[in-house]
Amino acid sequence: MAHPNRHFHPLRPTSAAGRALEMISHDVTAFTGSSWAFAVAAAIILIWLASGPFFHFSDTWQLVVNTGTTVITFLMVFLIQRSQNKESLALQLKLNEIVAALDGASNRLIDIEDLTEQELRVLHRHYQRLAEMAKADADLKKSHSIEEAVARHKAKVSAEGGE
Repeated sequence: MAHPNRHFHPLRPTSAAGRALEMISHDVTAFTGSSWAFAVAAAIILIWLASGPFFHFSDTWQLVVNTGTTVITFLMVFLIQRSQNKESLALQLKLNEIVAALDGASNRLIDIEDLTEQELRVLHRHYQRLAEMAKADADLKKSHSIEEAVARHKAKVSAEGGE
């Protein structure tokens, strides 16, 4: 059933102010990544440089460009972080979908970004072992799974008289 608001999206802001900020952020991010934005910035700097002799290269003349670039840099940090967060979330969701859809893939990897750094290191070591197993095989098409590695580990522990 369609949502009463046909533009509803569960990850989009629902308030008018939130939607307006989202739209402005998107538009500014798109523009600042364009060739036109670079051309505008370069033109501003050239005009500033050309105006130097008129203002006798004064401290105020220098302060104008320093203040302008500081303010723009400050704002751009937030736009870049917003863009990175959004892209990262979209990529995580796409990867989660792939992991969830693939037969034989471990669903334990869904939302892996929420694990602690220590938990990620443990998984990294595990996958390093899988890579070593794959390198040792003559058949390049052979695949190893987490479950296979766990079964081999349990078999080794049992053979050594462990668990």
